[in-house]
Amino acid sequence: MAIDTNGVGMTEASRPSIVGILTNVGFRRLLWQAVTAIVVFGSVAWMVSNLQNNLAVRNITSGFGFLGSEAGLPIAEHLVPYEPTDSYFRALLVGTINTLWVAFWAILLSTLIGTSIGVARLSRNWLLAKVASVYVEFFRDIPLLLQLLLWYTVLQKLPPVRQALQPVTGVILSNRGLSFPSLMWQPAHTWTLLALVLGIVAAYFIARTATRKRLDDGKHRTIWPLVLVLVVGLPAVVSLMFGASYVLEFPEARGFNVRGGSSVSPEFFALLVGLVVYNAAFIAEIVRSGLQSVGNGQHEAARALGLRPNSTLKWIVFPQALRVIIPPLTSQYLNLTKSSSLAVAIGYQDLVSVANTAMNQGGHAIELVGIIMAVYLTISLTISLLMNIYNARMALVER
Repeated sequence: MAIDTNGVGMTEASRPSIVGILTNVGFRRLLWQAVTAIVVFGSVAWMVSNLQNNLAVRNITSGFGFLGSEAGLPIAEHLVPYEPTDSYFRALLVGTINTLWVAFWAILLSTLIGTSIGVARLSRNWLLAKVASVYVEFFRDIPLLLQLLLWYTVLQKLPPVRQALQPVTGVILSNRGLSFPSLMWQPAHTWTLLALVLGIVAAYFIARTATRKRLDDGKHRTIWPLVLVLVVGLPAVVSLMFGASYVLEFPEARGFNVRGGSSVSPEFFALLVGLVVYNAAFIAEIVRSGLQSVGNGQHEAARALGLRPNSTLKWIVFPQALRVIIPPLTSQYLNLTKSSSLAVAIGYQDLVSVANTAMNQGGHAIELVGIIMAVYLTISLTISLLMNIYNARMALVER
């Protein structure tokens, strides 16, 4: 029997009923997705409309045109050239770089310290394990904001420059911050640094290729002379070619301030110490749980092969534990980066602090809050992407 598109010619039993359509799995999926899309877009449209109406009622202009105006905002610490006569855009850029700078060092240092403490918690040395446990329980149970205020207060109580502490020759610790010797940077140093990075990358791939070939054919290949040439010889040649000189500039206490060398402000120092101490406690627990996830059979097999404890930890336990460690470690890195916004409480001029000052000067609260959210979202997504790539490389490959 022929059947047209209107169902003419279909028997009553073969026609789709309303109940049949509603119970169809594919239809219900489409229906709920459509409902979700309508709710989301409707909510966004309502909020935008409501925002525009409120701004119009209060005669508040909106837009991002103010970013090109002169900021008139002094920023004490900046890694790129900046003057108060620069624009708001450059001031926010400086604040973003300050956020990235402190987050980078905090992630690096908290990872090193947290990993060491996590390993120490599993040590057979009773005292070392208990000290590590006390550290974790003490610092992770105190709010980060209170710790930042504590470290900042402690640094403010340091002696003035004239009575500054000098724990090591060339290092000055005062209420002005920490000053230390630094290299008098030249353009030749930049080229030397690039050559060093290039040499390290090339050495890494050479070592990786040699390891892969050794696993294939069992033959050991001596690569250290080539690695030495790439990591040491190449930068040395570039340095000689460009005539780089290596002269350290030492800080000196003069009057009420420190001249020469490099310095970090008390605000940056307090923020960095607070972030590192606080997050290292959480990373220590992540590392400890990851190490304990490796079965005892792996340790027994390593001992049967005659491996020392350090070699067992390095070559057997840690590679397997990383698969458990990396996902929660990614979340901890994200929390650390977002927690750096508490810098506004101690006066470190990060992105949030600069944006707050800009709001007080000229308004544009909606735009500036949107910029803050966009910057933190971009940073978080970048960290997640990099850690997911690393996690994928460490995952077991099923055959």
